[in-house]
Amino acid sequence: MNAEAPVSPRRALLSVADKTGIVEFARALADRGIELISTGGTRVALAAAAIPSIELATYTGFPEIMDGRVKTLHPKVHGGILARREADAEALRAHRIPPIDLVVVNLYPFERAIAADDVCAEGALAHIDIGGPTLLRGAAKNHGHVLAVAHPGDYGRVIEALEAGGTTAAQRLEFAAKAFAHTARYDAAIAGWFSASAGSGASAPVAEDPGGEGANPLPQRLALHYGKRADMRYGENPHQRAAFYVEAEPPPGTVGNFSQLQGRALSYNNIADVDAALQCVGAFDAPACVIAKHASPCGVAVGADLAEAYAKAFAADPTSAFGGVVAFNRALDAITLQALLDKQFAEVVAAPAVAPPARAAARAKKALRLLEVGAFSANHSTLAFKRVAGGLLAQEADAPRLDESALHTATARAATAAERADLMFAWRVCAFVKSNAIVLAREGGTVGIGGGQPSRVASVQLAARRAKEEGHATSGAVLASDAFFPFRDGLDAAAAAGVTAIIQPGGSKRDAECIAAADEHGMAMLFTDIRHFRH
Repeated sequence: MNAEAPVSPRRALLSVADKTGIVEFARALADRGIELISTGGTRVALAAAAIPSIELATYTGFPEIMDGRVKTLHPKVHGGILARREADAEALRAHRIPPIDLVVVNLYPFERAIAADDVCAEGALAHIDIGGPTLLRGAAKNHGHVLAVAHPGDYGRVIEALEAGGTTAAQRLEFAAKAFAHTARYDAAIAGWFSASAGSGASAPVAEDPGGEGANPLPQRLALHYGKRADMRYGENPHQRAAFYVEAEPPPGTVGNFSQLQGRALSYNNIADVDAALQCVGAFDAPACVIAKHASPCGVAVGADLAEAYAKAFAADPTSAFGGVVAFNRALDAITLQALLDKQFAEVVAAPAVAPPARAAARAKKALRLLEVGAFSANHSTLAFKRVAGGLLAQEADAPRLDESALHTATARAATAAERADLMFAWRVCAFVKSNAIVLAREGGTVGIGGGQPSRVASVQLAARRAKEEGHATSGAVLASDAFFPFRDGLDAAAAAGVTAIIQPGGSKRDAECIAAADEHGMAMLFTDIRHFRH
């Protein structure tokens, strides 16, 4: 057989954990006279749909054993897949091995299994597929003759190719690459789990528990696998090429899970800004809006509904809001979107969902990028990464939420109920501002943000100045600081701006000096014992 010629399969092996679309696909194959071999649950699904297939044990003459742990690992299976049609023709005849031209396999859901709260070592190990990856790798290796199909989403393309006379060499090569990428991601997840378990010092593999005493989510060897979702027009600057890579199953509520409803293609900087905005807005339970610029929030607010939250977030810093990214933590309604369209130019608007009337309103601004990202989850990720020259930094993801019972009042005066509510709000915002981070807030909205400065007092002064420039009175505002005040000058600057209450980690050797300064100014100050650096 000419490896460059189109291949129309005569025989297919189907063994899938994910049954999505398999019945319809198998029926289309059978209707074209393709002999089907199937295993276990796949055979049950086909039989229920009255689709004829040969049970693998019947085909090989050897039964499944050890509760199905050994079923596809047989010379008649792998010989049929790996055989070079001309070079190995004699071996096929001698051993009565029919060629298998199409291998349709997806793997046990290992990643889903280890993500479960109640996963145990035995349960995780049971979800490690051995035969499936071997089948895919064999088919992909022999792609000159065999088509490897690892994704249910590709079934339609296979049928289209068969209707056109068979799969081409280029198509089989493309599918082989996808199959190897599929098994590489699978192996990476397994290697990461084993490495993390070994690093924990446990006698047997255990599920990751970043908050546990005995678990270590930072493995000795880190295996990451991402697929390219899109090429960017360029990177941060026009002379830099760029692409966007995502996880195999991006969590809902993240930029990796976006569905674009309208507008121009997203840029590299758009994605970075959307990520910053979504991470921040997802930290709030009440209806919230975040306006971000250059990967940092410039206006954040909560309200009784999204319209109120947006109005307060925009009012916080309308100058910086121009050309920003706007994110919401509720389904976006038409009233809120129309208010946004009337007030500002936005590069991107993102929300868990967008109501049909809001979609209709957005069409008036055809260039506006409108995204749905799915419902927010409290457990997006366990690790955060930062690329450095020659390596990669990894850390547990920061958590902006705070156990209020762990707070303690450091000053003579305790915060009022209203001040305390604003302090909790400002503290969550502060976790997403570049260090040194200072957030001024009042009545559930930011009024001034200062970050990225070389000194903390400079950030206080910047936040107060920006508030004044945007017409906000800072008298009665509260202040959140991502790290302790090393000197009292930051407290004095806050008092000069009219700040009445402060939340900060504490822990400076000059805490006593700072507490005395707060007492002199009649301010309440809470210590968190937790820092929120964000570089």
